[in-house]
Amino acid sequence: MTRRFPLSLPGALLLPVVLLSGCALDAGEGFAVLKPSVQAAYTPLPRRDAGDGYQALASDFQLRMDTASVRVGSIDLLASSGGGGATTFDPSSPPPGYSLCHNGHCHSDSGELVDYADIEAELGGGGGSSTTTVANLPVDGDLDLLRPASVGLDCRPDCELPRTTLSRERWSITGVRMTGSVRDGRVPARFAGAKDFRITLATAGGAEAEPVAVLSGDLDVPSDRENAPGVELGLKLELTPLLFDAVDWSTVAAGPDGVLDLDAPGNATVRAAFLEQLAQVSPVAEVKRGAR
Repeated sequence: MTRRFPLSLPGALLLPVVLLSGCALDAGEGFAVLKPSVQAAYTPLPRRDAGDGYQALASDFQLRMDTASVRVGSIDLLASSGGGGATTFDPSSPPPGYSLCHNGHCHSDSGELVDYADIEAELGGGGGSSTTTVANLPVDGDLDLLRPASVGLDCRPDCELPRTTLSRERWSITGVRMTGSVRDGRVPARFAGAKDFRITLATAGGAEAEPVAVLSGDLDVPSDRENAPGVELGLKLELTPLLFDAVDWSTVAAGPDGVLDLDAPGNATVRAAFLEQLAQVSPVAEVKRGAR
């Protein structure tokens, strides 16, 4: 005799299957999917307009930018957990596991470059705080600062995020190229007329070499079931004439061609002042959420 079985499971048997399925979704990966992009720009400030395309600097010099670009090796998206308590971080006296603190970051014993803020967070947690890199975003080619355009990025290892909250972005700047002219706004002038300048800073030694600057900015991007899973993340860097406020152009030695060359060995002090200002710039982010 042929036995016939019902096509549908009884409710008592179906319920555990549904519950197990729900738990798997809640504990699984892919709580959010990133669609990242990057853009960088040099933005003149209206209050600093000195005419003829020049911008007034705090030093009373006036600067005009003719070409400008930055090269970004990659951007790390970081998540922090734990923490609490006061921080006691002094860059001149790095904590155990770190050395050579400058330009906003320290060298760790593991070989990584770690932001001051991340070290402060670690110390503030008394060892219970941690910062992890959730995604690394390689950036291909130079970003034109005078013709800013949004460039889509890929994610390593993946643009699908686990349950977490992105709290910081960290930019590895591997090159800066700028040309323009500078003149003195004082009377009497420290030098006559306008002089051309150039900056061509670049990382030497390959991908593992230290970048010329490391910039970081705050993020607040939760990856969970309470927020829409699609995340358009627009990462933006804005440089302004404030970058040159600390440069004393009267001390910059000209090269054989008469151009004020910040790369020349004799201009190390001026170059360091420029890089210190650059290291203080914080990138920002625009976040739009929706469906995947």
